[in-house]
Amino acid sequence: MNWTLEVVIVPVSDIDRAKDFYSNKLGFVLDHDTAVGDDMRIVQLTPLGSGCSIVIGKGAVPKMEPGSIQGLQLVVPDIHKAHAELVERGVEVSDVQVLGTNPTPMPDPLDNVGFCFFSDPDGNGWAVQQISTRP
Repeated sequence: MNWTLEVVIVPVSDIDRAKDFYSNKLGFVLDHDTAVGDDMRIVQLTPLGSGCSIVIGKGAVPKMEPGSIQGLQLVVPDIHKAHAELVERGVEVSDVQVLGTNPTPMPDPLDNVGFCFFSDPDGNGWAVQQISTRP
C-alpha cells in the first residue's frame, strides 16, 4: 500500500497576507479559497511540481499558534537557481549553505547538502534543499 502525504496545515494569523505570500512571492498554485459562512475558510496552495499542498485558514483547520511550524522543506534540483528566484520575488532568504558532506560522490557537490532558509510573514520556517540526483 502506498501512503502519500498530501496536505500540511500551516498556521497563520492573517489568511489574506499568507495567501499573497505563498501565491505571489513563492509562486505556489492557488488550488482553492473556500469560505463557508464567516467562521470557516480554507485556502489550499501547492508548490509547482509538488504532490503535497499546504492549507491555511480558519474553522476547519486545527487551532495552532501562527508561526509554530518549523522545518517545512522544499526540494529543488538547483539550489542556486531557487535562491535567485526567491530573491527576485522579494523573499528574505538566507545565503546558500552547505550542511555536511555527501557520504558518496555525487555529480553535483551540493546534492543533499545545499540549503537555504526563509520564513513566511508569521515566522513559519522553511528549508530549501538541493536534490538533483538520488542514489
